[in-house]
Amino acid sequence: MAPPSSADAAGDASLALLYSQPFRISRPGRQTLPFVFASPHSGRVYPTSLTEKSRLSALTLRRSEDAFVDELFAGATALGAPLIAASFPRAYCDVNRAPAELDPAMFSGPLQMAVDAPTPRVQAGLGAIPRIVRDGAEIYRSKLAPEEARSRIEFLHKPYHLALSLLIEETMARFGTAIVIDCHSMPSALSVPDIVLGDRYGASAAPALTAWAENAFTGAGFSIARNSPYAGGYTTSRYGKGDSNCHALQIEINRSLYLEEESLVKRAAFGAIQKRLTDAMTKLTSLPLSILGRRGGLPLVAE
Repeated sequence: MAPPSSADAAGDASLALLYSQPFRISRPGRQTLPFVFASPHSGRVYPTSLTEKSRLSALTLRRSEDAFVDELFAGATALGAPLIAASFPRAYCDVNRAPAELDPAMFSGPLQMAVDAPTPRVQAGLGAIPRIVRDGAEIYRSKLAPEEARSRIEFLHKPYHLALSLLIEETMARFGTAIVIDCHSMPSALSVPDIVLGDRYGASAAPALTAWAENAFTGAGFSIARNSPYAGGYTTSRYGKGDSNCHALQIEINRSLYLEEESLVKRAAFGAIQKRLTDAMTKLTSLPLSILGRRGGLPLVAE
């Protein structure tokens, strides 16, 4: 597919910016750790074309955003690991879904691209191009043009994962192992603990890594659960491969710790939570690689 023409983003400077810079990578001066941190849902550049087509207010559109998670985990770079963060919002394109997790019913004509059989996530409106925000509100006033699906996948979703894949390859080449930490936030309404660690029930990460991570976060004063209610998504299933010695662990942090959830404004405790997370990452990234070993062919599980 050819790059977007100026007409595709005419009058929409924010969309043109996203097409040219769909992600940001923060790198240490020298990578000293076999870790790659990712923040796929903290993007906050909202295309004008999205807000014009949406039935929702700008604030309501942000309900799916993992607000400021890229900032919370920014300490990873100073520790010696790269961090990649999507610039575009999850409400526009969700890179923690497979590119073919699409709902054809959202579009005004046939999609000229691969589409998977409907998954429960797609049926719920949470595919690679979401139909709803996280609280269940419908995003769009009307159906989208089929070309929108191709553009969002080709110029946002694919570049993000290509860049993440290259970071993982660089890390594997340097250390022989790569550990992907996929960083998210979760609403507090589910009575969740401070942190949920998702390793797809052992399928995406060595048990020793998850245990080490639990110890690191509890040591920083966070309460922890594993895999419930969040076991991991497309990122952990794609990159957590035992036969390649690449591990992937999803981290969900309770938004109420650092965010006013209704206004999406940082709480006064933001800096303190950021420091505690950096303390936890310091312990996490001190993991002795010798304890990981090689994992066998563990089955993938549903999120």
